Amino acid sequence: MLQNRFLFVLAVLVLFLLPACNGSKPQLSKLMKSDIDMVTDAHLGQVESLLKELTRKLYRRNPRELKKSPQASLESRQRQLFAADWSLDFAEIGHKRGIPAILLGLEPDYQGDRVFPIMVGLISMLRSSYNNQREFFLLDSLEPQKLYNSARNIEVLVWRLKTRLDQNGQPLLLTNSLPDEKSNLSYERLFGKLIAHQDMMAQIAAEKWDRVINRVVHSAATSVFLPVGF
Repeated sequence: MLQNRFLFVLAVLVLFLLPACNGSKPQLSKLMKSDIDMVTDAHLGQVESLLKELTRKLYRRNPRELKKSPQASLESRQRQLFAADWSLDFAEIGHKRGIPAILLGLEPDYQGDRVFPIMVGLISMLRSSYNNQREFFLLDSLEPQKLYNSARNIEVLVWRLKTRLDQNGQPLLLTNSLPDEKSNLSYERLFGKLIAHQDMMAQIAAEKWDRVINRVVHSAATSVFLPVGF
């Protein structure tokens, strides 16, 4: 496999250098990408953008969560969650990522900032479904089952955010409007877009790499989180 990758890269470099004789030189990254790779890059970019918007909205809807960490602000949390190194490794939440981080934020007795572990878990889970890659090239592949499972996990998260209540009968985290408030379905739309992106990429990956998706009988109200892996 390594030998094949080396030969492929060498061939691309030759193709890249030849046009220089004619005074034109295509971008190397474009030569190493298929249409599907560019589509994948675009989907991942949209997912990251939606996650940033969701983070902002959750903190603005739940300002009490930031107050649980005196040194934290919306800006500092955004910097932590979307740092350039993509590590998402925080002692504050016991170094949890993925589903364990989401579950931590949904624990009734959790005393910390709930938005933070939930977003750490959601961001790391979705990035994992893209193999924790920032960009895709010809020799890269995706596992459609991971993409599909991540979409179902978002549905489970949305359900739990709606139904998990504290000792006073209030949601652990506020999202869409409460019964006595003006209608606000913006969170539902954001989650819906994330689900749609993951389902679309799962179908694209299944068709490109001739894989079969195990489409489980799924109800968000009764289902557990599905494995995505890291």
